[in-house]
Amino acid sequence: MDKNLLSGSAQITAEGIKKHFQNTEPTQALIELVWNGFDANANNVQIIINHNDLGGLDLINIIDDGDGIEVRNLENSFGKFNESEKKHDDSTHGSHGRGRLAFHKLCDNATWYTKNSTTETKIDIQSQSIKNYDGNKIESQHQHPSLLKLETGTCVELTNFSNNPLVEQTSLSNILSDEFGWFLALNPDTSLTVNGLKVPIPEHKIHQTTFKINANSFEVKIIRWLKKPKTEKSYNYLVTSRSRVVKKELSKFNKKSGFYTSACVYSDWVDQYDPESLELDPKTEENRKIYAKLMKHIQDFQRDIYRDYLRSFVNQEINKYEEKGFFPSYEGFDPNFAHWRKENTKDILREIYIAEPTIFSRLKDKQTKIIIRLLDALLVSNENDALFDVLDSVLDLDDDNLKQLSDQLKTTTLENIVSTIESLQKRQFAVHKLRELIGERHKEILETPDLQKIIENNTWLFGAQYTLIGAEEDNFTKTARKLRDEIKGINDIQEDELFEGITVDGAQKQVDLFLARKVPTVDTNGKEIYKCVIIEIKRPSISLNKKHLQQLDDYAEIISKDPNFSSNKLRFELILIGRQISKDDIQIRQRMTSLKSHCDYGLVTTNEKIKCYVKDWFTLFDEFELSNNYLLENLKTKLFELSDFETQEMVKSLQVQTA
Repeated sequence: MDKNLLSGSAQITAEGIKKHFQNTEPTQALIELVWNGFDANANNVQIIINHNDLGGLDLINIIDDGDGIEVRNLENSFGKFNESEKKHDDSTHGSHGRGRLAFHKLCDNATWYTKNSTTETKIDIQSQSIKNYDGNKIESQHQHPSLLKLETGTCVELTNFSNNPLVEQTSLSNILSDEFGWFLALNPDTSLTVNGLKVPIPEHKIHQTTFKINANSFEVKIIRWLKKPKTEKSYNYLVTSRSRVVKKELSKFNKKSGFYTSACVYSDWVDQYDPESLELDPKTEENRKIYAKLMKHIQDFQRDIYRDYLRSFVNQEINKYEEKGFFPSYEGFDPNFAHWRKENTKDILREIYIAEPTIFSRLKDKQTKIIIRLLDALLVSNENDALFDVLDSVLDLDDDNLKQLSDQLKTTTLENIVSTIESLQKRQFAVHKLRELIGERHKEILETPDLQKIIENNTWLFGAQYTLIGAEEDNFTKTARKLRDEIKGINDIQEDELFEGITVDGAQKQVDLFLARKVPTVDTNGKEIYKCVIIEIKRPSISLNKKHLQQLDDYAEIISKDPNFSSNKLRFELILIGRQISKDDIQIRQRMTSLKSHCDYGLVTTNEKIKCYVKDWFTLFDEFELSNNYLLENLKTKLFELSDFETQEMVKSLQVQTA
């Protein structure tokens, strides 16, 4: 072993060093030593903690595969305090020559074993004489075992602990995760372990963008943390290609509730950036302008991410408000108007929330419910301008948010009205065409696919609750159809079922239509169930009578007994539809009259699991017009004459989904 030619003293008193670290926690001292490893370009840093038989701390090793300590510059790295040979390094972690001396908050003795491309060295420091260091060049056989297989690296060995200064391993791993999360996330080739277990990276999402300023290309990576880091604020970092932080500043978004980011900028310009360049240097002014533009780009990018985050967050909150019943029930309103009104209120609520997210976070449920219902009432009272004035006076909005809220209040009502009008008009035209086809041209609608596709794309005709009953679910449909075919005489046609002028041969050219769907929904108690809708549409030449009612009863009985449909999570609605109910029929009308108190048109059978309905097309058409009477009257849509239209032309126009 060589003589102590590498020994020396830091340029500060021992009291000065300890005073500097008086508020440093023991865990922070360990963090500083880990940062020293990453600052030395390590890809992997290991923390090994050993306890003695009594459970006390016996040894801590911090091992890295970085560049090692350069012995020729030992006076600069160990001899100075609060200064660093790492110029242009704005990282506060392990830099400025002070991180290494924080060890005394953990233990009495620290030994650095290190090797670089030319030299292997051992350096000792005692906490009692912390300003002094003893350094020796060593031979390979005296090197620390953890470094033997590494080409370069450092192992800091800590010993002589007076107590247990560290938290337990799980808590320590969480602390390290908060501290190093951004660095590990942006450098996927790096790792940090504690006793062989990787320190986890907190849940996050990474957003990337590239742009040019003058002739310089920049890459920006912004990490949005899903939970608030415990130690690290939101910073914007300038990072070199070797992962060295040369400059950082606090993000403008630090005070945004629930929004936490770490933004890192990479560029050849950053590699050459010198924040300490002299004012007289002509390049200084140019760099200052580039830096200002760079921060503006980052701020704009963060603002976009923040708005996306807010919209996602707000949508979740609004869904919660809806589940809690904060919105009005709109009972007695036309379904289309009720839908528009709720969506309009949601849109305004969303914009207010985005403009000032803290408003609703401070309110109790009852207060939130009151505000939502007041907004709902104001938005249909021609007081939008007054509402905007109130919001403008109480919200601290920047120009962008102010304009966005103003535009939303001015346009959202119009957009929703236009959307509702378009939807209503399309449905009105569809009913107009179907009246013609079912009433006057039923003899011409012979092909099953024609009418089948019309029905599938206009299920709203059967009632608002059937507006979208989903795509065909193959297994359920096959099983339902198979059971339907078990009903005796389901496809037989008798003379007394036919309209005047229709023959059995003519009726057989047409066929019954069948539609079966199974969709997830909730029952009246809010419990999740499957709603099974089965619609049987009798051919237009058939008049519904007691025979068909009996077939409906038989079908309901078969379903109730079939093991495939025995689940308590299934509810069935069986709907029989025809061109009209026979004028001679008594039983269908009696059933409807007996269940009239349910206020459910067409209901002929009901129990806990199955409801059966018998409906005719023209009552369905009249129901649509009556339920939308107020809006249709005010729209005064001019319905065009259909006599000049070909039947197949109308059929084709009805085979696309109506809004």
